[in-house]
Amino acid sequence: MLQAAELTIRLHPNDDVVIARIEIPGGTLLAKENVRASDAIPAGHKVAVRDLAQGAAVKRYDQIIGFATRAIRAGEHVHVHNLGMADFERDYSFCSNRKETDHITPQATFQGIVRADGRVATRNYVGILTSVNCSATVARMIARHFEGRLEAYPNVDGVVALTHKSGCGMASEGEPMEVLRRTMAGYARHPNFCAVQVVGLGCEANQISNLLAAQKLERRDGFGAFTIQDKGGTAKAVREGVARIEAILPEANRVGRQTVPASHLVLGLQCGGSDGYSGISANPVLGAAVDLLVRHGGTAILSETPEIYGAEHLLTRRAISKQVGEKLIARIRWWEEYTRRNGNEMNNNPSPGNKAGGLTTILEKSLGAVAKGGTSNLVDVYEYAEPVTAKGFVYMDTPGYDPVSATGQVAGGANLICFTTGRGSAYGCKPAPSLKLATNSALYARQEDDMDFNCGTIVDGRESIQQAAENFFRLILRTASGEQTKSEAFGYGEDEFAPWVLGATM
Repeated sequence: MLQAAELTIRLHPNDDVVIARIEIPGGTLLAKENVRASDAIPAGHKVAVRDLAQGAAVKRYDQIIGFATRAIRAGEHVHVHNLGMADFERDYSFCSNRKETDHITPQATFQGIVRADGRVATRNYVGILTSVNCSATVARMIARHFEGRLEAYPNVDGVVALTHKSGCGMASEGEPMEVLRRTMAGYARHPNFCAVQVVGLGCEANQISNLLAAQKLERRDGFGAFTIQDKGGTAKAVREGVARIEAILPEANRVGRQTVPASHLVLGLQCGGSDGYSGISANPVLGAAVDLLVRHGGTAILSETPEIYGAEHLLTRRAISKQVGEKLIARIRWWEEYTRRNGNEMNNNPSPGNKAGGLTTILEKSLGAVAKGGTSNLVDVYEYAEPVTAKGFVYMDTPGYDPVSATGQVAGGANLICFTTGRGSAYGCKPAPSLKLATNSALYARQEDDMDFNCGTIVDGRESIQQAAENFFRLILRTASGEQTKSEAFGYGEDEFAPWVLGATM
């Protein structure tokens, strides 16, 4: 455990850099490293502990995070001014770190909502989905009608309209439409929705009849669909939607929570506004909690393919089979081609905020991001918004943009989101609650109204990763049982619904 008096954090004996625990003035002697800082080192940033020649590989986590773009002297600040990207071979070593899962019995439990078909929910919402942006206003007007009017239905968490900017100006068939429909179907089937109504305009490319047929969705009690044009315009469509939901609410309220095993939990793992501490505190804490959940029979979904780029070899080594590992590499290759044909590159990351927090290259960011996935076997790889059926640690291919990524995870079945941040992300999710983990105590104190858990205790030397993970795992169980998150208290979650838009808008 880090001692409070220590100025830097060393992550591996072979590393060429250490991380400043606090801001270090120039000239300060780093006694443990026997190196003197030659210039000021911001908190969370890197300082070289040995001389590095131009072109030399630079290691953190005992992994390459970039290459020296000029000679670097011991004690120098290492960042964008002297560290850059270059091509190098990764050893995928498929399945080499596969291991037996040490399952825990009896399983941990939480108070879940059991649906008639046996699926387990962590929340109980009524949802309004839109086939196209043209019906977004009507959907919101329907939901707005129920604001402050649910006192008679205490077991209903809310009526929520999830709208988007797509659904027309695109081909009626093909990959972009398939992804949108798969996302909508995932939400329509999500156990955290006790009932769903789909609202369309009527003439859009994403015809409701084709959506239902393609995704094998059937109208039934609690699930229906209609269009504004068929109902005779905005006012009549709103009245129709309100009447349908008013008829649904009494049945939606007839639910209760009961004790269920933690194997029914599906966590979506996210990081945003990352900093130099993300791979030291919050991501490893979340990873250790994921390992606990997997040992209790649950599922966790790692995503954000552009933000695991350069660290994918750590995941292929944990694959349960070469086939699973190759599925992940196939998605990496797809992204390389996707960014190339759009005039971009995979190293368009980190963001300006990430860099201000101490992250220099996508390799460094990815190595920290992968820590969210713990050490459990990688049991399967899914495309965006595909239903996740495997138990254990899985991967879903998504963009790195957090709302889009989390939307895919929830469509795949995630009933709780865990979101680490070092810069201070403001995010929430519906219908799945979202827990935010702060990487450092300064952030937690500054944004306490937004942060659910402080992992700065690791950086401060007050707690071990395992101790913090066990505490966070208990918070996961309480949240799944109905305890409100900070983002839920603020009402976040409707605007964060963001299906991945592929292809040209025409």
